[in-house]
Amino acid sequence: MYSLPISARRAGIALMAVLLSLASIPNARAASETPTLRLYALDCGRAVFTDMSMFSDADDYDGQPGQLADPCFLIRHPRGTLLWDTGLGDKIAAHPEGVDFNGIRFYVDVTLERQLKMLGLSPADIQFVAFSHFHVDHVGNANLFTRSTWIINRAELNAALAPVPPSGVDKSLISGYEHVETKLLDGDYDVFGDGTVRILNMPGHTPGHQALMLKLAKEGIVILSGDLYHTLDNRRLRRVPRINAQRADTLASMDRFEHLVTNNRARVIVQHSPEDFRWLPKFPRYLE
Repeated sequence: MYSLPISARRAGIALMAVLLSLASIPNARAASETPTLRLYALDCGRAVFTDMSMFSDADDYDGQPGQLADPCFLIRHPRGTLLWDTGLGDKIAAHPEGVDFNGIRFYVDVTLERQLKMLGLSPADIQFVAFSHFHVDHVGNANLFTRSTWIINRAELNAALAPVPPSGVDKSLISGYEHVETKLLDGDYDVFGDGTVRILNMPGHTPGHQALMLKLAKEGIVILSGDLYHTLDNRRLRRVPRINAQRADTLASMDRFEHLVTNNRARVIVQHSPEDFRWLPKFPRYLE
């Protein structure tokens, strides 16, 4: 029977040892890899209002109570992961009775960290974190992701860091930006460089507000609205919240958004809409 030379056998044994040692090393990036693009909707809280008047500058909701969903979205791409918005802070989960914020009652029923763990992920495994904007209900868990690259709109950051930040912004919730790798945006951005995950510049609600456009293999084009719209009626009737930074910018962003929807035959997810959130596959199921 033919036998390999001793030197060849030793080389083979050494190679096998190297391969085995590599296989035993935890690899966060490998854990996040998927063969296709996937969109997961995570429950990152809800907000209950005794008066929804802030969501229209034409008095459409004055005195009306209401409730909004507050999801986060995990995008798993063959080249890595992106977390879109981080919702309300996980600490609120310790208060089942909710936490008051300027007359709004915030609730968190399940933590973001727990939901990530259901997918075998930790905050350290998330390659990119991006934000539709910096209001407290979208950045509550931002500082958990200090090992991620933060994709930030420059105008949004500048406004948040002003001596007097805009209403709804808490600088302490985004203090991690000082210690993380950042990618500052002045316009649209193709996250993975292949056109499947695009951040869209949609100012108006805030100076650097953004939406997210996904090209899914089965579902087609899906666009996450951020806070361009808060309710289905706001989209249908082009209602502008009185809390928005710029009315004219809001309307211009609505025009661009709807053209993108029409031209791409896209499915719109109004992020705060309880109806749209219920339509999405219940976590940990996903769209692809």
